[in-house]
Amino acid sequence: MPSIKKFQVTFDCARPERVARFWCEVLGYEPPSPPDGFDSWDAYNSGLPEAERDTWFACTDPTGEGPRLYFQRVPEGKVVKNRLHLDVRVGTGLVGAERLAVLEAESARLTALGATQQRVLLADEENESCIVMQDVEGNEFCLD
Repeated sequence: MPSIKKFQVTFDCARPERVARFWCEVLGYEPPSPPDGFDSWDAYNSGLPEAERDTWFACTDPTGEGPRLYFQRVPEGKVVKNRLHLDVRVGTGLVGAERLAVLEAESARLTALGATQQRVLLADEENESCIVMQDVEGNEFCLD
C-alpha cells in the first residue's frame, strides 16, 4: 500500500502576508513566528531590500491536521477562474434552511474581512446549498 503524503497548498498572489492572514482568519490557522532575531514580520521585512520584502508568507493548522498554506508573490495578477479552489466546510451535516443560515453567517463574517460573495447556489435534488466567494485577491473558494 502506498504511503500517504503530506502536502501544502501554494497560492500565487501579489501581497502574500495580507492573503495569508486572511486565510488564517478563515480557517483558524496560525501565521509563523518571525525569523530568529526579529520581534515581528514588519521588523524582518524592513531589513530586507525593497524587492525582497513580502515575497512569501505561510500559515499552518495549529492541530497539525490540515495542510500548510504557502503564499508566494508573483508579478502577474489573476486573470481567469481558478483551476483549483478550496471548499471551506462550515455546513457539514446541516441541510435546508439551517445549512443556508450557517453559510450566510460565515459569508458575512468573511465579507467583513475583505472577501466577496459571488453567488449562492441553492440546494437541488443532488446537492446541498453552497456559497461561492472570492478572497482578498479574487481567488475563488466555496463555503460548503
